[in-house]
Amino acid sequence: MFQDAGERRLVTAVKELANSNPFLPQRMELERRALGDRYVDDLPVWSRREDRAGERPNLLLLIELAEQLIADVRRRKPVRVSDTDRGLYVELALFVLYHRHRDAFQQWIDAPVRRQGQAGVPFFKDFCRDADTLLKVRWLAGESFDVAHMFAYGFQLRRAFHNIYAHIVGGSMPAARLRSSVWQSIFTYDMRRYRRLLYGTMRDVSTLITGPTGTGKELVVRAIALSGYVRFDAERQDFVHDWRTMFHGVNLSAWAETLIESELFGHCRGAFTGATSDRQGWLEQCHELDSVFLDEIGELDVSLQVKLLRVLQSRRFQRVGETQERQFTGRIIAATNQDLATEIAAGRFREDLYYRMCSDVMVTPSLREQIRDSPDELPQLVHFIVSRIVRGETDEISGEISEWIERSLGADYAWPGNIRELEQCVRNVLVRHDYKPLARTLEAPADQLAQDVCSSRLTSAQLVGRYYAQVFAAAGSYEQAARALGVDRRTVRSRIDRTWLQDLRGSATVEWTAEPANDQRGG
Repeated sequence: MFQDAGERRLVTAVKELANSNPFLPQRMELERRALGDRYVDDLPVWSRREDRAGERPNLLLLIELAEQLIADVRRRKPVRVSDTDRGLYVELALFVLYHRHRDAFQQWIDAPVRRQGQAGVPFFKDFCRDADTLLKVRWLAGESFDVAHMFAYGFQLRRAFHNIYAHIVGGSMPAARLRSSVWQSIFTYDMRRYRRLLYGTMRDVSTLITGPTGTGKELVVRAIALSGYVRFDAERQDFVHDWRTMFHGVNLSAWAETLIESELFGHCRGAFTGATSDRQGWLEQCHELDSVFLDEIGELDVSLQVKLLRVLQSRRFQRVGETQERQFTGRIIAATNQDLATEIAAGRFREDLYYRMCSDVMVTPSLREQIRDSPDELPQLVHFIVSRIVRGETDEISGEISEWIERSLGADYAWPGNIRELEQCVRNVLVRHDYKPLARTLEAPADQLAQDVCSSRLTSAQLVGRYYAQVFAAAGSYEQAARALGVDRRTVRSRIDRTWLQDLRGSATVEWTAEPANDQRGG
């Protein structure tokens, strides 16, 4: 069927490409292997960049070569085909089939609402026709293909790529790892197995997202929730559920403890003062293909953690004030910026609940991590934010804001508020040509020292001087400080940072013994 090593190399690479995580660096290596000398050097990972609009040339060439190879094989009309070649041909045909209709899938995603009177998905017939042409061939006789499932899977692929690529931006490796982690949360690491078996069972996997405040945890949740598999009904020629409604967010910190239980589980009339009618909670409203997002899960009261644990264990719950059991059929996704290990140790978070939720865990990286990995990341993110705010002169405006940030905040600014802070900084500079970071009151200069060390902002001399001052403030004398540091007392006296020592003396939280006013022991 495949006549030479070049054809076999191409079709084998296409098979791996079609079932690979598109956001991993390995994706580029597969493209390079498939195209050989025709590969065009590109970014190390797939990431959205405002200066790189349009389709990627390597992908376009791969699609063209795959189409040509399909045409060549069909023209040859092979008679004897090995099982291996038969499997390779199916993978090649599915790759071609998806890319022929990728733009139609994208248009269906971009359509804001269904037009009045419109019934069904109009391009499904074209998809069926192409599927027949590609798969109803002599050497595949006896094999059956679920075209409706292939259509639903193709639509899910496009939705997932769109939701991740368009909204989780950044060219750094931490951002790339986050995108690939989200893709894996949707399709698992083995996409062939997902396509065969797991597409209908992912709601049984709960997801926990951790990371600092302002790092885009909700964007991650939306990408996962809105990219779930939706079955296609071939008879009705329509999807069985609207993917746009598959996300239900509940911010647990925004409700009083007395109301959270009602919000989640619902209540019956008379359950408490003010309950004048029956009410469905979020768990009950959730369709079997939907996801309920529990934000700030670390702040949930322990008594409610027990009830949530029961939902995850048995998928059953009761409304407040009711004994009837109801079933939860959707997926739970939770997020927190707290250290759950610390919360568990302190008795504020149940360990058994954590182990029910940790089947799928990911961590969102801080903005500082992304900038440290890729110094040109900040201007790219500024450009992305500006493009969402204004509709013209984005290059000029983003350049001005980036210059202002570099000049006024410096390259070492830690961005404690992460992406959320950067967004507000961009708006401040756009409106007032100014931004004043939040003045943080630290408990002690020691906290500032820890921040400076973690941010790599100190020279070796500064680090030694401040640390010597820290030890001296605690020890109370040069001799005791020298003993603690394992050096000569004269070394302590010569290297101590006097300005830092004054800050320590002015700190209300640091207890220290005053430096001897008349130290006559030399130095």
